[in-house]
Amino acid sequence: MSQHPTRFQALAADAKTRITEISAAEAANRQQTGVVVIDVREDKEFAQQHIADAVHLSRGILETQIEQVAPDPATPIICYCGGGNRSALAVDNLQKMGYTNVVSLAGGFGAWRAADLPTSEEES
Repeated sequence: MSQHPTRFQALAADAKTRITEISAAEAANRQQTGVVVIDVREDKEFAQQHIADAVHLSRGILETQIEQVAPDPATPIICYCGGGNRSALAVDNLQKMGYTNVVSLAGGFGAWRAADLPTSEEES
C-alpha cells in the first residue's frame, strides 16, 4: 500500500473535516428513533446485504433523488457505504444542499457487521 493517500482518500478525508461521523452502536440507537438510513453503495453491494430497513440511493443518484426520500432538510439521516469514505462525501454534499441533520456511519457497513447489528441477509 502506498504511503501517500490516493486522491479519493484525500477527498474523503477533506469531507470528513466538515461532517459528523457516528459509531455503529450510535447509528443502531438512532435507527430505533426513526432516522432515515441511506445506503450509498452500488446496486450489487446493496442487493448482497445491507442494514435492515435502509433506503438505497447510490452515490450516482443520491443528490437527484434525496428530496423524494427526505423532502424536509431537517430530516435525521444516516448515510453509510462499505468503509465510510463514500458516505462522508455523500453527507458533505447533502449538507451543501441544505440538509442539517445528516451524519455518516464511521467505518461503514463493515463496522456495522463487525458490531453484529441487524442486516438483511441475502436470500439463498
